[in-house]
Amino acid sequence: MGYSIDVTDENFEKLVIEQSYEKPVVVDFWAPWCGPCQMLKPVLEKLSKEYDFVLAKVNTDENSLTANQFNVSGIPDVRIFIDGKEVDRFVGALPEPKIREILSKYMKSEIDRYLEEAYMEYMAGNFEEAERIYEKLIKEHPQNKKVVLEAAKFYIKENKLEEAEKLLNTIKEYEKEYFPKAQALKELITFKDWCENLTAENELDRLLKEGACSAIHEDYKTALEKFLKVVQLDKKYRDEAGRKAMVAIFNILGETDPLTREYRKKLAMWLY
Repeated sequence: MGYSIDVTDENFEKLVIEQSYEKPVVVDFWAPWCGPCQMLKPVLEKLSKEYDFVLAKVNTDENSLTANQFNVSGIPDVRIFIDGKEVDRFVGALPEPKIREILSKYMKSEIDRYLEEAYMEYMAGNFEEAERIYEKLIKEHPQNKKVVLEAAKFYIKENKLEEAEKLLNTIKEYEKEYFPKAQALKELITFKDWCENLTAENELDRLLKEGACSAIHEDYKTALEKFLKVVQLDKKYRDEAGRKAMVAIFNILGETDPLTREYRKKLAMWLY
């Protein structure tokens, strides 16, 4: 489990650089007078335990040599060290979801490992074991929105739509990082209905049905291709069903996902 330490000019090399060969070290350059630093501190301390990294806190007022060495000009300034090298950094008290996004590029949290295990069990056909893991995570981490979203996805695929909607309704509109994803997952319930019940009496319905089935199975590229074809053939079909389905997938994937960027441009070309 991760932990926090105070680091000075004298022991930075040993406690940060050398230690980073054994496990990731996140360096927090801070100062007592810095308000954002005080806001960020408990977030980083919590995440250090969850992601199992060493949080090395450097008071810049007392350790100016190290701060100058790393060209620290504004605080909080946070650096990630792995295998003796700085691999990433951010400045300012970022929202927790954004910090998680950065950390997840280099390390997995305990929750991430459980979610991965649940997904692998599902893919292996061990649905009861997958459900057991999701239920355990929801019980232990009811406030973790990533857990809520992943569990809801599972319930939708298992056709337990009531359970999925109940989970998604716990994510409120003011939770800007997660609310669009929750709303998009509610669209997956529509996809589930299209996939299983839509009668494909014409080419457009066939595309909607195939796109919906692909989305349910998380083959989002195929789904986007099918829905884009609907837009190309008739962008107003079924109250703009093709466009709305694509937007729902963009919200599931997030704005930084390569598929979102690629297909948002393609969609715009056909709409305007």
